[in-house]
Amino acid sequence: MRIFLSRPHMSGHEEKQVAKAFASKFIAPVGPQLDGFEAAVAGYLSGSPGAELHCVAFTSGSAALHLALRIAGVGAGDEVWISSMTFAGGIFAVSYLGASPRFFDLDPLSWSIDTSRLADELAAAARQNRLPKAIVPTDLYGQSVDLDPIERLGADYGVPVIVDSAESLGASYRAGRKAGTGGDAAILSFNGNKIITTSGGGMLVTRHRAWAEQARFLATQARDPAPHYQHSSLGYNYRLSNICAAIGLGQMQVLKARVARRREIFTRYHAALARPGLCFMPEPEGQHSSRWLTTLTLDPAQTGVNREDIRLMLLAHQIETRPLWKPMHLQPLYAGAPYHGAGVDEALFAKGLCLPSGSDMSEAEQDEVIGRISDRLAQG
Repeated sequence: MRIFLSRPHMSGHEEKQVAKAFASKFIAPVGPQLDGFEAAVAGYLSGSPGAELHCVAFTSGSAALHLALRIAGVGAGDEVWISSMTFAGGIFAVSYLGASPRFFDLDPLSWSIDTSRLADELAAAARQNRLPKAIVPTDLYGQSVDLDPIERLGADYGVPVIVDSAESLGASYRAGRKAGTGGDAAILSFNGNKIITTSGGGMLVTRHRAWAEQARFLATQARDPAPHYQHSSLGYNYRLSNICAAIGLGQMQVLKARVARRREIFTRYHAALARPGLCFMPEPEGQHSSRWLTTLTLDPAQTGVNREDIRLMLLAHQIETRPLWKPMHLQPLYAGAPYHGAGVDEALFAKGLCLPSGSDMSEAEQDEVIGRISDRLAQG
């Protein structure tokens, strides 16, 4: 049997919610399950300090980011400053709007955007009158970025902050503040491999009611309030369906359990595999990662093996793993884009591996992964 990196994990609650949607005949495009899903996420996230939150569900996290950037005023010729180590969906929206990315490295102690480098570059940009139109830091592998300094920088320079929290639902920042509540807006993903899923989907989370209202308008083809179809703005067909939202509503009932299980999986990996030259993603003091994916780095000089040795060996045994995200400044599509960093993200990509981490993973499956990695490390 193949061991997957992170597959959808259903609980039974989802099927009940979908049945309710069928019984009510709210199949598409909206309905009570969609309203309930947005309310459930807002209620979960609002358990953290801060103002009231507004949630709008879309067909993908990429769609949510696209609309957030547009609402923030990003357009052709603008710059967006963004983490270089991210999934392509976290940067394509910048290009959709005709804007240009400026990429930033990570802090090696947190694997979060380097806030000191960001501060230096903002100060220089302010002096030169070339501030970005938005800042998009990325929560990686289930862990929040360092929100406090990033939000202060955004406020100090008047630059909107949109946090890409696609990978971090269920994590928390300092004082119990939940990931997904940062900046002027945050975006979530409910893709099939995420900690909870709607089969495919995403969400915009914002404290600005006007942003949420504009997002709903743009996501439903920007139809003007008229009895006929009238359009004064360019819109999109981005709204999440009521059926997909029903799946998400069921998944929200087990989110805490899913986080707990992924953290258990990480703890077992860490206890069994940690050794000189093999390191796991750090968790800064005060933060609580969801450990969406367990990620590690291998130093061949100390372990005698490299990332690809382990990945290919596991693949031969039907065990799915994946390298860390390839930094976007190394991608052919963005060759020549400005990059500020010391190559921390490049080193992580060269040495990093994501291990199977799904919440439905059995201990026997995890033991197999651990055993095969341990045997390969013993061979050197």
